[in-house]
Amino acid sequence: MTGLIDVVGGAVVDSLADPGMLLAARRTAPPQFAGMWEFPGGKVEPGEAAQDALHRELQEELGVRVLLGSELPAAAATGWPLNEKAAMRVWFAELAGGEPRPLQDHDELRWLDLRSPDEVLDLPWIPADFPIVEALLAAVRAARPDGVGAEVSR
Repeated sequence: MTGLIDVVGGAVVDSLADPGMLLAARRTAPPQFAGMWEFPGGKVEPGEAAQDALHRELQEELGVRVLLGSELPAAAATGWPLNEKAAMRVWFAELAGGEPRPLQDHDELRWLDLRSPDEVLDLPWIPADFPIVEALLAAVRAARPDGVGAEVSR
């Protein structure tokens, strides 16, 4: 037990094999984050495995089933720091059923082109998610044989 609140997020992409599009969700609450963009997901319940929590959260928030891919590596085993009390682990996820809809905590969803990093980086992301977005763009670019994709030096 780390004492941190465990949070999970889904980097929902169009294809685990060759991600080209990323699904972002715009928050409606709390007030300091309303209108900002994030990875959909949420808190891990006591006794729940992180990946099970991500499946549950994506079903509740977006109405979708997903196939999970690899976890986006963070510097700490607990995940990406969100604040002094919480850390988030993020997995790549591909839609396996359902059409994404903003059912809970969000008012808009948007597919972003991972081959156009400015389109992705120019959204007003929740500040704690921004380094995760940069790492995701770098990971996608590194996985492409042609090297085409995100330039994350901003």
